[in-house]
Amino acid sequence: MHVADPVAGGLVESLARPGGNITGFTAYESSIGEKWLEVLKEIAPRLTQVAVLVDPQNPTWMMHVPTMEKAAPLFAVQLTAVHVRDAAEIERSINSFAARPNTGLIVLPSVMNSDQRELITTLAAKHRMPAIYALRAFVASGGLAYYSSDWVDLYRRAASYIDRILKGAKPADLPVQQPTKFELAINLKTAKALGLDVPPTLLARADEVIE
Repeated sequence: MHVADPVAGGLVESLARPGGNITGFTAYESSIGEKWLEVLKEIAPRLTQVAVLVDPQNPTWMMHVPTMEKAAPLFAVQLTAVHVRDAAEIERSINSFAARPNTGLIVLPSVMNSDQRELITTLAAKHRMPAIYALRAFVASGGLAYYSSDWVDLYRRAASYIDRILKGAKPADLPVQQPTKFELAINLKTAKALGLDVPPTLLARADEVIE
């Protein structure tokens, strides 16, 4: 089970003391929303308006959107949460938002958004909208940038918990842990197509650069 906020979801009493038979590693942590804004603004400094593509069926947006709303003034951008439920709403919403000047896009993690990644990346390219994604598959499909938790690291750390539980540890005594390692990927080919010069300092921080 992938969960962003197990406390808000009622799965555990607290991260430090789960209190029941469930523990593990959260898929995301709240400050990642600010990082999405930071990377996007660093790639495209002229951005003034950013749409956040939200699947309302995925509750992770309730953690990410407030964080980004709080951080938006730091990056001199106006943030708009756009709730979409299917391909038609995605196309209509992106087309409408793209009519504004200096726009960018943040696509939150969800199964629905992932299923529509070809449509989303195609629309972003059509409207020349810089976009950052929470799932790596988007960058492989031509998306501009990806930033998220290092899932391999999470699974590796989860295996250590399984080992401890099998040896007798109680889940209630094992704190829920948050991600500590993150990945950044940049599609340089897409950046060039959008007329963006990615700063060398950002490229140096990237775990993967697609050319």
